[in-house]
Amino acid sequence: MPSFTAKDVQTLRQATGAGMMDAKKALTENDGDYDAAAKWLREKGLAKAATRTDRENEQGAVAVATEGDSVALVELKSETDFSAKAEDFVAVVDQLATAVAKGGADGVSEVAESVDQLKITKKENIEVGKVVHWTVPSGHVVDSYLHVQDGRGVNAVLVELDGGTPELAHDIAVHIAFTKPGFLTRDEVPADEVEAERSALLDITKAEGKPEAAWDKIVEGRLTGWFKERVLLEQAFVRDEKQTITQLLGGASIVRFDQVVIGS
Repeated sequence: MPSFTAKDVQTLRQATGAGMMDAKKALTENDGDYDAAAKWLREKGLAKAATRTDRENEQGAVAVATEGDSVALVELKSETDFSAKAEDFVAVVDQLATAVAKGGADGVSEVAESVDQLKITKKENIEVGKVVHWTVPSGHVVDSYLHVQDGRGVNAVLVELDGGTPELAHDIAVHIAFTKPGFLTRDEVPADEVEAERSALLDITKAEGKPEAAWDKIVEGRLTGWFKERVLLEQAFVRDEKQTITQLLGGASIVRFDQVVIGS
């Protein structure tokens, strides 16, 4: 006779996300010991999860959190948006962000068991993606923007200013969410990328039959437009394109920014 009941099987299923036969087998293999059966299922589930690590996981969710003078942005990756939109998935990414805000990048390990449980229940390649943790100096201003879609964060931004106001920082965070700049200043753009673009623009200009004397000026003008797509300080502010982000800042300066966009 089994040393467990149908209710025990159901309880184990609800707690672990295992199927009925798997839950029953776990209890049988462990003589009805609930904790041992749960551990058995977890180990089996993680062994299966390890075989999924080569699958693409471009979906997921992102969350931000603040704790005192610390802020965090954390991405949790999945294979499908169906899994990422689920309440349990969103709860775990929120837990991750809070843990990182409190304890830095090491906070991820505090939520490792919950992440592992998602791997088992969702049967997908789920893993922690980008983790950002800042400790903000006194006098600096930090704000964030989180675009939520179908109940999950899909586009998150952090901005730190030296000077300025939270409202200004928030406006810039919203701007970044829309324009997705890769760099703060022109100097940060890799030189080889700049030279490759300059060379391509020169070829285009020549092919258009422009006068040779005008090539340099035309190329530099087009290169400026290319920089504006990538460099935050050179972009026109989305809410008022008559001024650049540099002009919007006034006497303040952007110390740093970071962004995660799900699916990008």
